Amino acid sequence: MSSLLFHAILLLFANAASLAKAKIHYHDFVIQATPVKRLCNTHSTITVNGQFPGPTLDVNNGDTLVVKVVNRAQYNLTIHWHGVRQMRTAWADGPEFITQCPIKPGGSYTYRFTIQGQEGTLWWHAHSSWLRATVYGALVIHPKEGTSYPFPKPKRETPILLGEWWDANPIDVIRQATRTGAAPNVSNAYTINGQPGDLYKCSSQDTTIVHVDSGETNLLRVINAGLNQQLFFTVANHKFTVVGADASYAKPFTTSVLMLGPGQTTDVLITANQPPARYYMAARAYASAQGVPFDNTTTTAILEYKAAPCPAKGVKINPTFPSLPAFNDTATATAFTSSFRSARKVEVPTETDENLFFTVGLGLNNCPAGASSSSCQGPNGTRFTASMNNVSFVLPSNFSLLQAHQQGIPGVFSTDFPSVPPVKFDYTGNVSRSLWQPISATKLYKLKYGARVQIVLQGTSIFTAENHPIHLHGYDFYILAEGFGNFNPQTDTSKFNLVDPPLRNTASVPVNGWSVIRFVADNPGVWIMHCHLDVHITWGLAMAFLVENGVTELEALEEPPVDLPVC
Repeated sequence: MSSLLFHAILLLFANAASLAKAKIHYHDFVIQATPVKRLCNTHSTITVNGQFPGPTLDVNNGDTLVVKVVNRAQYNLTIHWHGVRQMRTAWADGPEFITQCPIKPGGSYTYRFTIQGQEGTLWWHAHSSWLRATVYGALVIHPKEGTSYPFPKPKRETPILLGEWWDANPIDVIRQATRTGAAPNVSNAYTINGQPGDLYKCSSQDTTIVHVDSGETNLLRVINAGLNQQLFFTVANHKFTVVGADASYAKPFTTSVLMLGPGQTTDVLITANQPPARYYMAARAYASAQGVPFDNTTTTAILEYKAAPCPAKGVKINPTFPSLPAFNDTATATAFTSSFRSARKVEVPTETDENLFFTVGLGLNNCPAGASSSSCQGPNGTRFTASMNNVSFVLPSNFSLLQAHQQGIPGVFSTDFPSVPPVKFDYTGNVSRSLWQPISATKLYKLKYGARVQIVLQGTSIFTAENHPIHLHGYDFYILAEGFGNFNPQTDTSKFNLVDPPLRNTASVPVNGWSVIRFVADNPGVWIMHCHLDVHITWGLAMAFLVENGVTELEALEEPPVDLPVC
């Protein structure tokens, strides 16, 4: 008995010690317009603390973040902590009109949340209109103090933020598209850590350089912070060992190229085992939609060995250039995404309480009666739209959905989002034009606390098929399988990986294909699920789950903070 008591006391001390080690990190984010020069032109760019990209936040698993956001810009704004589980702290999640009203110009709001059980790379970004074009940064979660990575400790770690740059005000770009009903102008450049690189005008003097020592192994934390484009990423003459994604460890695998959809993160080890020299890192589009314009440029950074020989005076030696997949190389993209496994056997729900089937894709709305042709500049005089299960999601404007739910405010949303498509059709075949026009509504799907949920995410070929990065707020989910064509429950369920499927927060639904995800609804609140191509969420490719409180206090949403912004 005394031995049991002794062990219990030891355990208590161990728990107390681990809690004592957890830190609270305080940050101030001042959102402001800052002159930023790229591609020969200076723009008044919305930044955080005058930095582009914004500051990297370093924490340990178990730490708490307290970030006061002060809005000195001329736009409404919120900050989303992409991939953070936000257990019971939905008020800190950040999507505009979902969990909070925006922070108005001159206003402020303090986000408070704890990182629980997550390690690896996440990121933060604005979740209002297209402000995340420039308002974003890395969120690095190190292992708990006293523990280490499940792989040899790297010599150094470098966040690699892939982004998109418009030689214009991004807010003006999306406002013009909203006005005309047409697709927005594509970006003018891609960036690595905010810099376009050597292949763009007026850019080479500021190209990002990553230094390495011969023989050392470094960790690159790669984040696709781009608005509208999946990206291939590679380093000339080097291979990557993938060890994690979306703040979850992965079974290591080797590859020479990564493919990340917007919102996704990938942690890779890279060993400096080549002759000392300078090698290009490069990223360019994976553009899966046929016949749709995209930014066909390539961004570069330089991996520079410290022992690289200096060229003779006046001689310019260009870094070695990598070979990148073709922009429409779906086979390479698929080979990469389907290589992910969890680092060890995981507990996947084998039984499910909710079996949902969501179609995702684009559509076209007929020109509204009485509208001028200038507002219907989509194909054949239409306006672009997007939907899930034929519902094009409309954000409320007077309350956030979470507020309306918590305070019982009627008329803001309904809870009749369809669990299956209202009409069955050949999703990836020739789709009847009668199905191209979705309904616009604010519909949520209600989940009981603890429900085991499976969702088939089915891509469609309405207007055009493409790869959709689908992000679920407040949750990680297991990706059981993915494939092409229409999901067939009779044959495709045999492909499910129920042993070590990858845990992600953003799934790349293959072009003209499907992904199947599972999760347990153990986090109460209102959680948006949307395509992370920002033009698609602008058009309505989103829905939201309303997860009810459980029985105990620890299964219930916390009370809203006193400084929660009002609409």
